[in-house]
Amino acid sequence: MTNNDTNIGAESMSAETTLPADMDLLSAGADVNRVAKQFHQKRSCKIIVDSSADFSPAVLRRLGVDFLPFSFMTPEGEHEDDLWENQTPHEFYEAMRKNTEGHYSTFAVSPGRYFEVFEKAAKEGTPTIYLGLTAGLSSSIYNAEQAAEMIREQYPDFELYILDSRCDSAAEELLCIEMMRQAAHGLSAKEVYEWACDARYFVHGYFTLDSFDALARGGRIPPAAAQIGGKLDIKPELSYDTTGALTLRGMCRGRKKALRAIIADFKENYCFDTSLPLAIVSSDAEKDADWLEAQVRKEKGCEAVGIIRSSISPVLGSHVGPGMVALIFWGNDRREKMSLTDRIARKVRNRE
Repeated sequence: MTNNDTNIGAESMSAETTLPADMDLLSAGADVNRVAKQFHQKRSCKIIVDSSADFSPAVLRRLGVDFLPFSFMTPEGEHEDDLWENQTPHEFYEAMRKNTEGHYSTFAVSPGRYFEVFEKAAKEGTPTIYLGLTAGLSSSIYNAEQAAEMIREQYPDFELYILDSRCDSAAEELLCIEMMRQAAHGLSAKEVYEWACDARYFVHGYFTLDSFDALARGGRIPPAAAQIGGKLDIKPELSYDTTGALTLRGMCRGRKKALRAIIADFKENYCFDTSLPLAIVSSDAEKDADWLEAQVRKEKGCEAVGIIRSSISPVLGSHVGPGMVALIFWGNDRREKMSLTDRIARKVRNRE
């Protein structure tokens, strides 16, 4: 990714985490290893995700999803996302807190790297879907599409689909889990891809940041704006639009008000289907993540809903810094809240 790209990662699942989905696959309190075996049955396709999905490594491994790591830069040099194998989230984000002048950035995955990954899948022969970070945040998906075209030329009988997630962070994780479930139910790779093309608009994500410092260092906002925001204790509530680009929901005076705004959006948009898991992710902000989880469980019917807890990887963390916390869930169709002009544009595109 370029320095203006934003990317995402993952961390380990807490011991109490459950992953409910439906009675056949992910039931509340089920043993994850036993559940995973059911996902491995009747596998109609392979699904590849990247660091942008904020996957819990435990879930990633046990569901048999392939992982493409993104790279990031720190003051010490270039690193590859290893799902926190060599350092803890606290160690990474504490280093960012102490090294306020340090350079943290990411860069696009090359078409050549994507080609290597897709060619391996082509030689295996299983129809494959790549669920990638949205073009609203990164140019990498275009390189994936370029590599896919080369693969289709060399392996014309191989099914390969490139899916722009149109969302970010653990929203991709929730989408991928359900894609795996649909594949286990017998949908073909093409059918899973078509299902996900619609389903991606039903995953919501709302988050806040502790400060604007990392955004300012990355050139996303002026340094003066970050300083003013810090002095006034301004905390943003953010989300993403139907293209996957970040959107500003509002500005709050103080962290608690920003967290309450997230819960308010949850109550307004949640589908209240507790057979589907939620996700809470943070960049070393576990107390606030705990608070969000407690508030969710206060909602009637959500006392035992499955919540996947994980950490923002260094890839996204390089851009947002320590203190980010997000709540992600299945809800109503995000396209229904498009502006009038956007709805007209969608109709025009659909007629083309």
